Formats: sequence, C-alpha cells, structure tokens
Amino acid sequence: MPPSPAPAQGRCQRLKLASSRDHDTVDTLVMAARPFADRERYARFLHVQHAFHGSLLGLYQDATLNRWLPGLAQLSRFAAVQADMNDLGLGVPPMPAQVAVEAPKALGWLYCSEGSNLGAAFLFKQTQQLGLDAAFGARHLAPHPQGRALHWRAFVEQVDGQVLSEEEEAQAVRGAIAAFDGYRAHMRQVFGDALDA
Repeated sequence: MPPSPAPAQGRCQRLKLASSRDHDTVDTLVMAARPFADRERYARFLHVQHAFHGSLLGLYQDATLNRWLPGLAQLSRFAAVQADMNDLGLGVPPMPAQVAVEAPKALGWLYCSEGSNLGAAFLFKQTQQLGLDAAFGARHLAPHPQGRALHWRAFVEQVDGQVLSEEEEAQAVRGAIAAFDGYRAHMRQVFGDALDA
C-alpha cells in the first residue's frame, strides 16, 4: 500500500476526533474519583499515573520512535511521578508491564500521554489546594519549561509530519483508543470502590 501524507486536518486532529468519546469517559472517571479531595485520594491518583506513565517508558525510550520524534526520551513523566510518590512518603510500586506495540500504533499512545499534559493545567491547580506544587508532590503535572501550549504544538508538528500508509494511520487511531482504554482500566483498578460513575 503506497504511503500517504497526514490527512489535511492533521494527524493529531484526526486522533482527537476518533478518540473523543474515549477521552470524555476518562475525564468523567477522573472527576468521579475526586482525586484532589484530600492527599489520600491524590495518593491513589499517583498510583494510576505510575501505572500508566510507567507502562509507556519503553515507548519513550524506543530508538525508532526517537528518530521519528527527536527528543521524545526526555518527555516521559514517569520519573516525575516517582518523585511525587517519594515526596509524599508513598511506597513506589514495581515497574509496570510495558506497552509493546509497533511504531505507528505507538503514536496513538503517545498522543494520549502528551495530550494529557496539555490538559493537566486544571489538575495542577487542584493540587495546590493540597499544598503541592512543581517542586513537591505535583511535579508530573507541572507545565513543560517551554509552556504547555508551545510544547504541545511542537509535539503535534512532529507527529503530523510522519508519512504513514492508510493501515498505519488506522493503527495510530487504534493506539489512541487503546491508551484511553488502558487508563480507564488503571482508574477502575485503583479507584473502583470510590467511583461515582
């Protein structure tokens, strides 16, 4: 199958449209969990973040993906999640099982992960009510040094610039949906007894 350039609206825009329902259900679960009601619930949230971001560490370190998206290895927030857990005196769980997918599908997973940083501005503000900030307990939710918007635009430009076949485009969409599915599973595992929805 001959390769095709990213769709006219941009690959990340296509991923957004294809996974919008999945994204919304994750938002609903997070709000239902009330992770910023107190530090105990926030500690649970950190376990969710540890499971999700830890499972993606291999993708962030993948050589092929770093050729496609230069600088990707430096974007992982897993170390920041671990530091947040240490700040709060939490036991850091074992390393999660790694997501192992081909590069096109990985783009969808990374879209979900990096997009969550764009949307973390609200979450970061909530942590401040718990006495947490970019230097203590909420490092992984803090904005990128370049700013959330600028960082996101640079990431989108890299992802949109990849030349993929139609099947690889479909794999990227499946990856994004799988990433949201995975995050929902982590939420239900950690907050199952405390979710309102």
